[in-house]
Amino acid sequence: MVKGLHIIQEKKLLYRIRVHKDAEAFGALYDHYVEKIYRFVYFKVSHEEEAEDIVSEVFLKAWNYLTDVQRDTDTDIKSFSGLIYTIARTSLIDFFRARAKRKECTIEVLEMVAHDEDMERAYDQRREIEQILTQLKKMKREYQEVIVLRYIEELSLKEIATILGKSSAATRVLLHRAMKVLEKSIPSNRKKSVK
Repeated sequence: MVKGLHIIQEKKLLYRIRVHKDAEAFGALYDHYVEKIYRFVYFKVSHEEEAEDIVSEVFLKAWNYLTDVQRDTDTDIKSFSGLIYTIARTSLIDFFRARAKRKECTIEVLEMVAHDEDMERAYDQRREIEQILTQLKKMKREYQEVIVLRYIEELSLKEIATILGKSSAATRVLLHRAMKVLEKSIPSNRKKSVK
């Protein structure tokens, strides 16, 4: 599959899935999005097996949603990314509700370290990332999500708005507020790396 999936290609694949229940078309979308969705989920749960289970469930729900014979095939799905991230987000909410009922511990944050030959620089980057992620973890969930979707998943504000069920303007304001909170919580010598 091509590294970047063009919107028109994505729409064609969605059409093939919805009308013909084309598993190969769904496989192409799966291949394109599975790493992104896994990263999104793992960032929240910090446990490989749980993340894998949730991601499997997300894609199964997406397949069932798209191939539901009772669902109107004329209903326009603006983007598969919006659909799949919305399903992932909902699945995470369900997961944490179930976890809360079992009274398990809170989530840990994914540690992202850039691979660099210069060990000192890699160590500094790791410390910066740990500090940012620690502060991010302390923020309210809505702020965490908008920052992760924008800066880790590199989604557009329009895509994030669709996923969060907000207007583009409200999403832009939410992101701005989240970044202000994050910047205030990071010592001044580290702020430049967040921007």
